[in-house]
Amino acid sequence: MRAYEIRAGSTSIDGLHKVKRPDPEPRDHQILIRVRAASLNSRDQAILRGKDFHGVLKRDTIPLSDGAGEVIATGRDVTRFKVGDRVAGTFFQGWIDGLPPPDRAALGSPLDGMLAEYIVLHEDGAVAIPERLSFEEAGTLPCAALTAWNALISTGTPVKSGDTVLCLGTGGVSMFAVEFAKSTGARVILTSSNDDKLQRAKDQHEIFAGINYKTCIDWGKQVYELTGGAGADHIIEVGGSATLRQSCQAVAQGGKIALIGFLAGAAGGFSPLHLMMRNASMHGVSVGSRALFEQMNQAIEVNGIKPPIDKIFGFDEAHQAFRYQADGKFMGKIVIAI
Repeated sequence: MRAYEIRAGSTSIDGLHKVKRPDPEPRDHQILIRVRAASLNSRDQAILRGKDFHGVLKRDTIPLSDGAGEVIATGRDVTRFKVGDRVAGTFFQGWIDGLPPPDRAALGSPLDGMLAEYIVLHEDGAVAIPERLSFEEAGTLPCAALTAWNALISTGTPVKSGDTVLCLGTGGVSMFAVEFAKSTGARVILTSSNDDKLQRAKDQHEIFAGINYKTCIDWGKQVYELTGGAGADHIIEVGGSATLRQSCQAVAQGGKIALIGFLAGAAGGFSPLHLMMRNASMHGVSVGSRALFEQMNQAIEVNGIKPPIDKIFGFDEAHQAFRYQADGKFMGKIVIAI
């Protein structure tokens, strides 16, 4: 089969190589998936450049945790799927429900990922995809969408109509959070360093307000002003330590900060004073379980939610897709059709 590998020790785009691998075969309780589309997350860029939490790769690895396709063969005793079913892999293999088990492992690292023509997964490590979605759309769901869903719906107090949701940046998690928040009747404030992106978000995604955090350095205070002194009930915090101080300033009484990433870097301290004074809370969010994935897919189907795809690349354009992601000009998800 055709596939891409990130070579062991990779620290740049030069570590990404197109390769040939033997076609995999399913064993007991496994399914063979013909992958039709895969999508990039910020994590994939970090893995490629050796800046992931776990350091540089220790072995040649097929990248990308997120992808969708169709089942073309099953091993013995498979009961959850049949040939022809349209499926997506779960980000964490081995996490079915409840709290994450210690032995869970993610696709794309340390496990081989979805940037290949075929992948074999245990039947418990896949879900049926919403009927209305294309493979390209469904291939964006396993990490970014589920993280946003977990942050807004499953962790702490769920978002509801009339709430204000603050989303930092215009990446996959934040843009999925925009769509999920809107489906509940909440209003969304979005931050970006790019005025054109903010205008696109207003025109295409009907956000309530946008804040350029480069020109409005004290954007936490600006959120309070935009909400008439109420603040944000839910904050999708993907920046990490460098943005937490502002997020704590922006949070409402009894509000919730979902701590998801560290895109703005680990430097920069913050005081928990605002959390304490406003009876607010902060929750760590790490994607989600298979059961939560299936719950999210039902909501996507019922509400007619469309994944926010920025651009689709061909399989032979994987290097261009990674470079496009690194440029930071995208809004939402970047997809590779396979």
